[in-house]
Amino acid sequence: MSTAPEQHPVNVPGTSPRRIAYQGEPGANSHIVCRQHYPDWEAVPCASFEDVFAAVEGGDAELAMIPIDNSLAGRVADIHHFLPASSLHIIGEHFLRISFNLMAVHGASLESLRTVHSHVHALGQCRKVIRELGLTPMISGDTAGAAREVADAGDVTQAALAPPLAAEIYDLQVLRTDVEDEDHNTTRFVVLSRELVPAPRGDGPVVTSFIFNVRNLPAALYKALGGFATNGVNMSKLESYMVGGQFASTQFLAEVDGHPEDPPLARALEELAFFTTDIKVLGVYPAAPDRGTR
Repeated sequence: MSTAPEQHPVNVPGTSPRRIAYQGEPGANSHIVCRQHYPDWEAVPCASFEDVFAAVEGGDAELAMIPIDNSLAGRVADIHHFLPASSLHIIGEHFLRISFNLMAVHGASLESLRTVHSHVHALGQCRKVIRELGLTPMISGDTAGAAREVADAGDVTQAALAPPLAAEIYDLQVLRTDVEDEDHNTTRFVVLSRELVPAPRGDGPVVTSFIFNVRNLPAALYKALGGFATNGVNMSKLESYMVGGQFASTQFLAEVDGHPEDPPLARALEELAFFTTDIKVLGVYPAAPDRGTR
């Protein structure tokens, strides 16, 4: 495990830095997580999630940092469709407390503002300050992109709701900090790699993520999940979505505490196989230290 990418290897002087891809523009929350946990790596911005997956699958980047869940907005729907079809594997997870600052060009003030730009989810998570200041919300592609647009416009009537790093990158002044409505706004990110690098058994808490399709039989899901209950395995996530547009074909994404080599989980997965048409392990990775507090 000492050579696994999640161990944050330091780049060797004189060589090209390792690359980690993320969706969004510089200053986005995904960029912040990359800087926090892979400070020696080159963070590579991509226009879309599809481009992020393609960058790692094609060898342009070694890893990807992808948001998968938010405590307010729920799951990031696109990712749950990309993961099953992808050849990438989850090797780690990180949690980021989401913080939005209200920022504008130098010379602007709260009184001069008329519009506020950001991603639709960010605008929805900062309704109080928008209403208080009487601003007209304007939807942008992402939060960091909104900051760049405001900087390019140079208009003192425009503001952006974006992470603190965006103000630094685009030379904007922060008019208010932490303007999000809820202080528990947290996003969970997963790290993806071309190689399956399972966490070692017995070296701290482990999460196992997998997808499966149940057989089209009465009570098949109930029976499939029974093995986890009888073996005392905690299932922290179970989400369903249709496959190929077929209403009778449902795929499930599940996450459980434990390592597949642990006897209880091994028995539960064996029982699961009796009632499913396919099981694919997406990753066996260390649980983030703050998982239990989020």
